[in-house]
Amino acid sequence: MLATNTVSIDGTAQAPSRPLAAAVADGLGYQVVRRNGSVSPFDPNKISIALTKAFLAVEGAAAAGSRRIHDTVEELTRSVVAALTRRGESRIFHIEDIQDHVELALMRGGHHKVARAYVLYREERARRRAKEEAAAGQVQSELHVRIENGVFVQLDEDRLRAIIREACEGLDGVSPDPVLTETRRNLYDGITQDELSLAPIMAARTLVEKEPNYAYVAARLLLDRLRREALTLVSGRAEQATQAEMHTRYESYFPEFIRTGVEAGLIDPELARFDLRRMAAALKPERDLNFQYLGLQTLYDRYFLHRDGKRFELPQAFFMRVAMGLALREIDREERAIEFYNLLSSFDFMASTPTLFNSGTTRPQLSSCFLTTMGDDLDAIFKGIRDNALLAKYSGGIGNDWTQVRGLGAHIRGTNGKSQGVVPFLKVANDTAIAVNQGGKRKGAVCAYLETWHIDIEEFLDLRKNTGDDRRRTHDMNTANWVPDLFMERVEADAEWTLFSPDEVPDLHDLYGPAFRNAYEAYEAKAEWGEIRVFRKVRAVDLWRRMLTMLFETGHPWITFKDPCNIRSPQQHAGVVHSSNLCTEITLNTSKDEVAVCNLGSVNLANHVRSDGLDMERLERTVKTAMRMLDNVIDINFYTIPEARASNLRHRPVGLGLMGFQDALQKLRVPYSSEEAVEFADRSMEAISYFAISASVDLAAERGRYSSFEGSLWSKGILPIDSIRLLKEARPGVDMDESSTLDWESLRERVTSIGMRNSNTMAIAPTATISNICGVSQSIEPAYQNLFVKSNMSGDFTVVNAQLVRDLKERGLWDEVMISDLKYFDGSAGEIDRVPDDLKALYATAFEIDPKWLIEAASRRQKWIDQAQSLNLYMANPSGRKLDELYRLAWRKGLKTTYYLRSRSATHVEKSTLRGTDGKLNAVTPAVASMPAESDVAPAWGKACAIDDPDCEACQ
Repeated sequence: MLATNTVSIDGTAQAPSRPLAAAVADGLGYQVVRRNGSVSPFDPNKISIALTKAFLAVEGAAAAGSRRIHDTVEELTRSVVAALTRRGESRIFHIEDIQDHVELALMRGGHHKVARAYVLYREERARRRAKEEAAAGQVQSELHVRIENGVFVQLDEDRLRAIIREACEGLDGVSPDPVLTETRRNLYDGITQDELSLAPIMAARTLVEKEPNYAYVAARLLLDRLRREALTLVSGRAEQATQAEMHTRYESYFPEFIRTGVEAGLIDPELARFDLRRMAAALKPERDLNFQYLGLQTLYDRYFLHRDGKRFELPQAFFMRVAMGLALREIDREERAIEFYNLLSSFDFMASTPTLFNSGTTRPQLSSCFLTTMGDDLDAIFKGIRDNALLAKYSGGIGNDWTQVRGLGAHIRGTNGKSQGVVPFLKVANDTAIAVNQGGKRKGAVCAYLETWHIDIEEFLDLRKNTGDDRRRTHDMNTANWVPDLFMERVEADAEWTLFSPDEVPDLHDLYGPAFRNAYEAYEAKAEWGEIRVFRKVRAVDLWRRMLTMLFETGHPWITFKDPCNIRSPQQHAGVVHSSNLCTEITLNTSKDEVAVCNLGSVNLANHVRSDGLDMERLERTVKTAMRMLDNVIDINFYTIPEARASNLRHRPVGLGLMGFQDALQKLRVPYSSEEAVEFADRSMEAISYFAISASVDLAAERGRYSSFEGSLWSKGILPIDSIRLLKEARPGVDMDESSTLDWESLRERVTSIGMRNSNTMAIAPTATISNICGVSQSIEPAYQNLFVKSNMSGDFTVVNAQLVRDLKERGLWDEVMISDLKYFDGSAGEIDRVPDDLKALYATAFEIDPKWLIEAASRRQKWIDQAQSLNLYMANPSGRKLDELYRLAWRKGLKTTYYLRSRSATHVEKSTLRGTDGKLNAVTPAVASMPAESDVAPAWGKACAIDDPDCEACQ
């Protein structure tokens, strides 16, 4: 048991060296629900007593007083209390939950004999209680609920049963009985209204790993809580409604919602001037049932409008508010708003996070990404950092081009001194990103880009290391290499590479292709003649290897390629692409006068495939409406700096992407590692490209061309598929497919004769958050695992591949043993003998797929895209040789950018239950252990996978 330095939860005096367990729980008012429904204060001492008894039961009375047991028990108690209290919204623990965590702590600590004795003891006690209760005919005592005014009312058992039953209706494989049983286990006399609404949600979540449809049950139970919260706030009286009742209640609620939002200063008063009756009549309450728990909880936590912490925005009102905000400038804005609403609420397309956050509000900053170029003087640098802060304030993700800033040792005329280089300024930019956290919704997110010839490139590579001078480290900023083709050619030839300070070679920053080669070689000659002061020669292969080593060790800097981004840019006549953005999918021009802006949204590809392939008619409708929505963003947008407004209105770029690619493949029964998958990547992206360009032409016919159209590749009839030949001319050896299947010639004629509304039309963003909302796989990613715990800002969530479960059920293979095997093999079906080979191939996870397949598919997509794609690469057992081959392949295949390199961690899924691990409402120690954030082993994952890294949500 704990020594005299332990205190009870009541906060009595204690010695100075208090254990963490007591310190964590002390004074926070945590309580324990006993099995008879009574409540008592939570006391960590009782945990240590139970643990001590368990050790003594195994090791005998002679071990009493052992210092080893004392220290072990104290450490285990700390672990249990930390798990129970971590981020939990509820301050109530059920006794069984506490015992579950004690058992888990013993197993994780390797005390298997003690854990076994503890389990057997619990089972014996449970049998004895059941026998005693049966003999006594014991029934649960009458329970009361404490409502907000402090009044106690009798628990409405009938409504509780009805809500749970309604949540299970129409779903295969689910039953209200286990949800109700688990819910009752967590009830106690005097439970609050909020705790009562949480109990069935928590109960349903524990069943998700056995049946994925319980994720819908949990979402519907969360809806009940949200309805009570929202209806009460907008009506001004205590109110709740079932889903069935909302079919009529939504119509009267919606105008109340708009009025409440306008009065609170959160909704643009212009929305109140819409025909609100017509808007309300267009709402489809049944679409509330399409959410899975992860998606709805994410919306609840961060997207729905709230006042004083109380949400007053219901899901269909949310989608209509966003749609109305995007239709403000339309002639028939009601008609267009309903069109936009139907697209969003169907999950066929989803706008990016900033648009969902801010559309229809009083500060409609709807754009996703901003790209800037930093100048080479103090005024320009600190203006750029100030711009970062203003852009980040309203949820923008930022890419900074730092290549113009002179390097370490360069001459400063004003002081006749020497420059400290780019790194100290990067440190300031890093700290600014931390300070401006977007109103607490998420951290500011910035990526710094530097060209490979910059004299500070080697220090730049070290920015994310956990060792060295912390004043020259940026632990919170993403970094990326902006790599010229000439450098890669020097690597291939094992030749020398020269590093320069940009103040002595100023034109290199704006040059690419053959012009860059000529100027660079001329500067190398000048350096040899002594006409350049600051330069250094390195072996190109050595620098390349160091770039890959840092990428593996720290996850940064990412590898992106300057020349294909510029040579294939439709806007090369109007400027230069100096960097990509936060997530490496945007490739737009920047200068001191123009901050590039991109407006993102993604087609849900999974909703546009049938068993025989793409549903082209539905896809065309979706893309046409989506492009109109994205174009509207440009005019409605709230711009925080004038350079962003000028650039966006002049060029009007948008970035239509996709998500659900893996789901689409699985619907088509096509394994990711196959030629068929590469072909599907090609054909699906060709269709999206064709429809997106065609939609932009239609908008140009209706609204006019973008102002810098003349001189663009578009105006010359050079579409993205045609620009491949430009890259091949500039860099012989590029290996890109140029086949096509649609009528591109007629579209080409329309583009040249009518023009384009948008300078750029496509970009594939990561979509981590919006794919969660829609319940599909993110972006173009292969599945991370088939059973795992996903972590994001809303908590930890059990994720199960529902399609795999359906296939296993059809073959009679889905049972407790299969669940256990999936956990044991880290969510992989490939190592489970009784899983058929066709399912192993179809449901192969990211680390089971040769990353060369990802490159091949990405190359086929890239030929159709006028911007780029956020491409993560996965490698289970990386080595220097494998990384070298992979990134050289990406370059040869004509990719413009790559994103994270993801390698498998040393430990994976815990060999224990996932019950109790998901959601902010009951968040405890996750069942997936992986690399710690900001570790020096690539990548910085977060708990389960940083695919959901909230830092990157500006693109999603």
